Amino acid sequence: MAYRIKELFHTLQGEGIRVGRSAVFCRFSGCNLWSGREVHRSSAICQFCDTQFVGTDGPGGGVFADAASLAESVRGCWIEATGAEPANSNGYVVCTGGEPLLQLDPDAVDALHSSGFEVAIETNGTIAEPTEVDWVCVSPKAGADLVIRKGNELKLVFPQVGADPEMFEDLGFDHFLLQPMDGPSAAENTAAAVKWCRSHPQWRLSLQTHKWLGIP
Repeated sequence: MAYRIKELFHTLQGEGIRVGRSAVFCRFSGCNLWSGREVHRSSAICQFCDTQFVGTDGPGGGVFADAASLAESVRGCWIEATGAEPANSNGYVVCTGGEPLLQLDPDAVDALHSSGFEVAIETNGTIAEPTEVDWVCVSPKAGADLVIRKGNELKLVFPQVGADPEMFEDLGFDHFLLQPMDGPSAAENTAAAVKWCRSHPQWRLSLQTHKWLGIP
């Protein structure tokens, strides 16, 4: 199958348990909870998304005809940034979106593995993931049915009406993180997340450090 990629770039993981890790981010185009167009935001299941995922016109983006060509572009991005083959330098690719699981399939995961990468996904959890994925980060959205109920980290944007942290505490994740919702109320949301994590030690605070650092 062909893969539609919004952008492909090397950076540091900005949030979650693996914050600070060198990574290639492969942002898949499209999402099942919002069209990505402002005219549809008020009717979307997820109305707070701040990511551009429409089209294939971002840096490194495009339509890749098959899994091999996608993996080769990810490999080239890594080598350009690090000067080393991914297999010899802790190669790490984060498949994100939009919603990557609309497109990411076993063929793509296998091709990335063969190119020397550990494969992570950042998903809303509404679509089952390929079992070959190495690291699963789920970010639940209020009003969306959660299909992926276990994984490495659950990262909940907070606060969300209808998605209280208690709803997820019995799921099979290794780590539970609260990430303050950005926007006009970011300071208040951060204070609320800090308060929650202090009194509920199952949860850890996740901050979007890439925004502070001014990196992608």
